Amino acid sequence: MADIKWLNEVMKRKDQLIEDTQKLLQIKSVLDEEHVTPDAPLGLGVKEALDFMLNMGEKDGFLSKNVGNLAGHIEFGEGNESVGILCHVDVVPEGDGWFSDPYEAEIRDGKIFARGAIDDKGPTMAAYYAMKIVKELGLPLNKRVRMIIGTDEESDWRCVTHYFEHEEMPTLGFAPDADFPIIYAEKGIADFDLVQKDVCKNVERNPKMELIRFESGRRYNMVPDFAKAAVQVNIEKTYFIQKFDDFSKAHSLKGKCYVDNGELILELEGVSAHGMEPNNGKNAGLFLAKFLHENNYDSCATSFLNLANEYLYQDSRGNKLGVAFKDDISGELTINVGKMSYDQINGGTFGLNLRYPVTNNMDETKNLLTETVSQKGFILQNYSDSKPHHVDENSELIKVLKKVYEEQTGEKAELLAIGGGTYARSLTSGVAFGPLFPGREDIAHQKDEYMYIEDLLKATAIYAQAIYELAQ
Repeated sequence: MADIKWLNEVMKRKDQLIEDTQKLLQIKSVLDEEHVTPDAPLGLGVKEALDFMLNMGEKDGFLSKNVGNLAGHIEFGEGNESVGILCHVDVVPEGDGWFSDPYEAEIRDGKIFARGAIDDKGPTMAAYYAMKIVKELGLPLNKRVRMIIGTDEESDWRCVTHYFEHEEMPTLGFAPDADFPIIYAEKGIADFDLVQKDVCKNVERNPKMELIRFESGRRYNMVPDFAKAAVQVNIEKTYFIQKFDDFSKAHSLKGKCYVDNGELILELEGVSAHGMEPNNGKNAGLFLAKFLHENNYDSCATSFLNLANEYLYQDSRGNKLGVAFKDDISGELTINVGKMSYDQINGGTFGLNLRYPVTNNMDETKNLLTETVSQKGFILQNYSDSKPHHVDENSELIKVLKKVYEEQTGEKAELLAIGGGTYARSLTSGVAFGPLFPGREDIAHQKDEYMYIEDLLKATAIYAQAIYELAQ
C-alpha cells in the first residue's frame, strides 16, 4: 500500500470540509409531504439537500446522477465492480428546546451543533471528502467508488427502494450512519397491529366503571412517554383518584387527573426510548393500562386491558407471548408496544415493533403470535417486515475494515450487532461503519444534536483509507 498519511490529507482540507458540512446542515431537509412537487416528491428541503450533494460532486469532477429525485449517486473510477457508500441527507424534525438554531450549524466547544450533525449529514460529508481525497491523490483503483445518497431514510426508505429498482447493486460497501468499529449484524424489524375483532359488538356496559377512550404513542419504533385515558366512574371518585396518585408515585411516574365534560381524564408520563431496546424507557401506555386493569369494565375494555397486562406489560422479550428467542450473533428478540388505542365503538389496537435475531424464523414467530392473540379476540394486521442483515465475520469486507480501523485508531475493531436498522441492510454485502466512536454519547434525534469536529476529521481519514483499500 502507498505510504499515505490519511489524517494529514484530511487536515489539508479541514476548513473547506467544515464549511461544506455547515452548508449542508443549514438546509432544513425534513420530510414535507404537504408541499411536494413532481421534482420534489418528499418536499423542497429534502430535494435541496440532494441537489446540494449532486452539484458539489459534479463541480469536483465526479459523475453525478439524480435518480428520480428520490436518490442519487456520486461516482469515480473504473471497473466492473464497485464500492458503495450509502448515506442519507434527510433528517428528523428538529423539535424544541435547542440552545442554538438547529439549522445554523453553530460551532462551539469543538462541536458542530445542528439537526443531522451526526445523523447523517456530518458523516455524509466525511465520506464525500474521503472520496475526494482518494480521487485527488490519483491512486490506482480496480473498482468504481459510488456514494449513494438517500432522502427518506428517516421514514419509509422509498429512496433506496426506488434507487435499486433502477441502478446496480454495489459489490460491497458500508453505511456511515451508526457506530464504530463495525456493525456486521442487524436484527430483522417487523411492524404490525393487533386489532380487537368483533368482541366489542353489542357489549353490555358496566354501570359503575367505563373505559371510554385510551391513547398512547405515535410510532412503532419509540417507547411512548405519554398516555391518556377517559373513564366514567360511578363509584367514589376520591378513592379512585387517590389510587391513581399512589400508583404513579410507586412507579416513579408523573400522573395527572381531572374532569372534562363529565369524563374523568387520566394522564401519565413515562420515559421515551428507541424501540430497539424498550427496557431503556418506561412505556406510559402499558403502565396506564396496568393501573386501569385493576378495575372492572365491560367485556370489550377488559379484553383490551387483559392483553396489555397478561402479554405485554414488563415483558419486552416475548416470553408471555411464547415467541422469546436469542442467538449468539445478534442477541434477544425484543417487542416494543409503540402505539395503543381504544374506544367503545372500534375497540382496541396495539401497534408493535418486533426486532428479531438473524437466525430467528419470523414466519414461525408470526404464526405463533397470530394463534395466541386470536384466543383473546385479536387479529394481526398491517404487517411489514424488514429482513435481518448479517455479513460473515471472515468476509474480505470485514477483514479490510477491521484492519483500517485498527491502523487509524490503535484500538481493536470489535464486531457489533444491533437492533436498529441502517442503510447497510440495503446492500447485498454491506455493514454499518461509524461515525460514532466508542464512548461518545449518541445524541441523534435529540435536541442539541452535535458532532465533534475532531471525530468528523478522524472519520474522514478512516473512510478515505477504507475506500482506497476496498477499491484496490
